Amino acid sequence: MRREVFGVRVPDSALARNVTAYVRDVEGSLLFRHSLRVYFWGALKGRRMGMTFDAELLYAAAMFHDIGLTAAFRESQLRFEVDGANAAREFLRGHGVPEADLQTVWNAIALHTTPGIPEFMGSEIALVQAGAGMDVAGRGFDEFTEAERSAVVAAAPRERHFEHGIINAFYEGMKHRPGSTFGTFNDDVLAYKDPDFRRTDMCSVILSSAWAARAR
Repeated sequence: MRREVFGVRVPDSALARNVTAYVRDVEGSLLFRHSLRVYFWGALKGRRMGMTFDAELLYAAAMFHDIGLTAAFRESQLRFEVDGANAAREFLRGHGVPEADLQTVWNAIALHTTPGIPEFMGSEIALVQAGAGMDVAGRGFDEFTEAERSAVVAAAPRERHFEHGIINAFYEGMKHRPGSTFGTFNDDVLAYKDPDFRRTDMCSVILSSAWAARAR
């Protein structure tokens, strides 16, 4: 694992090394390398934008952000983002991280698939979402130079057909809890992979609510 890209370094603290070891043991190579790229994209963007951020917290949040998709959470009915946020908080609390920093990491992970909100919050929260969006959907692709893109992919190689791989990882992590995707774009994954999946229609929920019944 290459630890530096264009001056952005993976933190070398004991905590960061423990995060790396833990996530590497829990995740497969696709999610692990994706998470490492999320850190590099986020840190590179933060530096370019002149943002002040805690590299250690950004690294922890980036590395844990998809851990809720792994087999350990196959029985959970929570949103996978919440499972990841909870797991990171528990892990970091066990390493003596202050509560305020735990909340930052929790928010960064829990909100990383929620557009329109993280960018107005703390730097680490905004940058995890930006990094994830860049790596999965290419959001902000042209903000990075060709040299930067090549260096990040060299540091954490992107699998051939990564796009199908990450969709499959999302599906495997969410197919047992379809209700958790309500109100998010995660239901797009279930609709793409499962022809029997039916989205919840919010208008139908409103019109069939107890309030609507009372008004009839």
